[in-house]
Amino acid sequence: MRAGDAESLLAEARKALFVMVGFLAILWIIQLINAADHYQLTIHYGIRPRELGSLPDILTAPFLHVSWTHIESNSGPLFIFGFLAAYRGVVRFLGLTALVIVVSGLAEWFTGEPGTIGAGASGVVFGYLGYILVRGFFDRRGIDIMLGAVMALCFAYQFTVLLPHQGIGWQAHIGGLVAGVVGGWIFRDRAAIARTTVGPTGTPVTAAASAPSPATAGPATTGPLRAVTVPGTAVGPRADLHKQLDDLGL
Repeated sequence: MRAGDAESLLAEARKALFVMVGFLAILWIIQLINAADHYQLTIHYGIRPRELGSLPDILTAPFLHVSWTHIESNSGPLFIFGFLAAYRGVVRFLGLTALVIVVSGLAEWFTGEPGTIGAGASGVVFGYLGYILVRGFFDRRGIDIMLGAVMALCFAYQFTVLLPHQGIGWQAHIGGLVAGVVGGWIFRDRAAIARTTVGPTGTPVTAAASAPSPATAGPATTGPLRAVTVPGTAVGPRADLHKQLDDLGL
C-alpha cells in the first residue's frame, strides 16, 4: 500500500470511529427517553406489519428498542460491524445504512406477525455483517475476504436468530442480511477493481499473442511471440513503441 493510500485509509477509519460512536450515542439517548416514558416511542413508532399507516415507521424502528437488554445485546455487534463496514469509506457506509434500514424494515412490514410491533437495530446489524462477508469478493481485496471470514467465525452464533423464533423479528434480520449482500455489489470500490485490471501505476496490462497453428503459419506469422495490449486498457508512449516495432516486423 502506498503512503498516500495508507493515510487516506487511516483518515476514513477515524471518521468511521466517530460516526459509530455518534450512532451509538443517539441510540442510547433515545433509549433513555423511551424508557423514561415507558417505551411509548416504541409503541407509537415501531413497525406494525401490513398496517399502511405504519409504513413510515420502517425509518424510525431501528433507533428504538423494547428493553435495556435489547439495546445492550445490539450495541456491541453494531459498533464492531458498523466500524468495519465504514472504515473504507463513510459516504458509501451511509448509503449502505439507508439501504439496509429500508429493506430490513420492509421485510418486517410485509412478513411480520400481525398484531406485533417490530423495533430494534438488529436488522441493521445483520446488514453490516452481510456487507462485510462479501465486500472483499466484490472489491477484490484479500484482506477484506479474510476479515469477513474471521467475523463469520467469531459471530457464528448470530446466524441462529435468522431462523424463526417466537418474539424475535427474524424477518428483519434476513432482510438486513440480504440488503447487506446486495449493498456489497452496489457500493463496490470500482477504483480498486480498475487498479487490479490496469495496474497501480497505470501501465497497460499485456498478454502473449497466441501462437499460429502449423497449418496457417506463413512467413509473416512465424517468429517469436510478441506482447499485445489487452483491449480496453490505457495506452501511452510504450504502447506506441510496441506498435512501431510491430509495423517494422520486429
